[in-house]
Amino acid sequence: MSKRSRDTATAAEESFDSLEQEVFLNLWRTYDRLKLIEDEVFGRVGLSAQQYNALRLLRSVHPDAMPTLMLGSRLISRAPDMTRLLDRLEKRRLLLRERRPENRRVVEVRIAKDGMQLLNEVHDAVQECHRQQLGHLNKKVLRQLVDLLRKARQPHEDTENLSFIDE
Repeated sequence: MSKRSRDTATAAEESFDSLEQEVFLNLWRTYDRLKLIEDEVFGRVGLSAQQYNALRLLRSVHPDAMPTLMLGSRLISRAPDMTRLLDRLEKRRLLLRERRPENRRVVEVRIAKDGMQLLNEVHDAVQECHRQQLGHLNKKVLRQLVDLLRKARQPHEDTENLSFIDE
């Protein structure tokens, strides 16, 4: 190790309370940098990343519907106010909600024609966004990163309600 590498490592060790803290803060900073690129793409079409994720999940079961509780459990990140998220999408006519007569407590949602159209319109921009975010990494490094991230979150996952990326 060169003297400069040793000095940099020593400075980093002194800046953090633990290696775990350093890793966590690096994850957080990385998320923040990558999210800026994503926010720009979704902002152009008036969606949040969570709204986009919800529409994609509904498209995956189209033409069927999905109960709102199941939809909420399959989102990449928790939606603290699922009702508001769905209200906004319904107001834009991107999804449809209905209560089943046999069980009025269950609300089911399905993607609407306009929601399918919006996903088709934004598809290429989302793919380009992912290339901007991580396209500088080769496939081997990306696969290693996926594996490490799964290992990091695995003990904290709700095995009864896995996100679609962990199924």
